[in-house]
Amino acid sequence: MPIYEYQCTACGHQFDAMQKMSDQPLTICPSCQKPDLQKLVSAAGFQLKGTGWYATDFKNKGKPDTEKKNKDDKGSSTKGDAT
Repeated sequence: MPIYEYQCTACGHQFDAMQKMSDQPLTICPSCQKPDLQKLVSAAGFQLKGTGWYATDFKNKGKPDTEKKNKDDKGSSTKGDAT
């Protein structure tokens, strides 16, 4: 469940609220009880842990051997041109 940040434009109170993505945004400030809340844009709070999250972990894995075939084909065609 995402955590959203809110700020009241009337009193300046800031707080976090854990809500479902389908929930309506909050409108009433818990501090001054005025309907002046605004949802703030903030950075996502998640971390990627464990193996498999680095570019080097996937380097050269799963690549087809087409590059090797292309090199072999080019080498054989140049041999035929040399005569």
